[in-house]
Amino acid sequence: MSKVLGIVNQKGGVGKTTTAINLAASLAVLGQRILLVDCDPQANCTSGLGFARDDERVSIYDLIAGSAKVEQALLETGVENLTLLPGSKNLTGANIELAAEEDRATRLRTALAPALDRFDLVVLDCPPALDLLTLNALTAADSLIVPMQAEYFALEGISELISNLERVRASLNPRLTIEGVLLTMYDDRTNLAQQVTETLREYFKDRLFRTVIPRNIRLAEAPSHGKPVVQYDPRSRGAEAYLELAAEYMQRNGIRSARLEERMQAERKQAEQQQAKAESGAKVRLWPYGD
Repeated sequence: MSKVLGIVNQKGGVGKTTTAINLAASLAVLGQRILLVDCDPQANCTSGLGFARDDERVSIYDLIAGSAKVEQALLETGVENLTLLPGSKNLTGANIELAAEEDRATRLRTALAPALDRFDLVVLDCPPALDLLTLNALTAADSLIVPMQAEYFALEGISELISNLERVRASLNPRLTIEGVLLTMYDDRTNLAQQVTETLREYFKDRLFRTVIPRNIRLAEAPSHGKPVVQYDPRSRGAEAYLELAAEYMQRNGIRSARLEERMQAERKQAEQQQAKAESGAKVRLWPYGD
């Protein structure tokens, strides 16, 4: 049975959907069978993978409402091994419609259960709020990745998020853990970014991902072309960062694949070539120094 990974942060504009799309696509490129679930009424994951808005299409809303089964909603994307469960603006009404239901917090977990054996990992893109949709995602998830910017307000919000996660763990989902905290839109030239990074490293220790996601124009452009950045511009800094994150995630979880091994060997070979080039280019200068 596949693991369910939530991408969550109560704060908006931290690269949550960008991370969901590009981490899912990068894991798929490395050979993992991935289901990406768009839990946000804005449905940006869906449009970011090239699917036009269609209110008649079977979506996650229909699964939560109980009017459709998961097999009816799955969409194959342009990325091998990546399947999408699309979102819909109709999800906005789900918070009201589910409020009086006894199983209001477990609808998503129940709906996804029949499809879990088909995938290695299910990735949930959560809304930027702690509403019933996010609560459903937290109840369905085994672990979470928390994207955040290296800013002061992010530090304030992280303590509130952890407090809410503890309440969910205590009442609905005792297996829920934080997989890691991911720094996004990172600019290491600022002192503030470096200070926030050190504070997070002291608190989260090895749960802070080594990989950081830089500010990158290709990451911003890719959704308008309906592609993850690994397809739009695989040589960009953004694509390389998310492939590195996917590799780090797989290594943390003891996941091995032929494609991951190939990538690691290629990186080692490139590093060796660069070192050899640097050593061969070194000049020995004898006294008296001259050209």
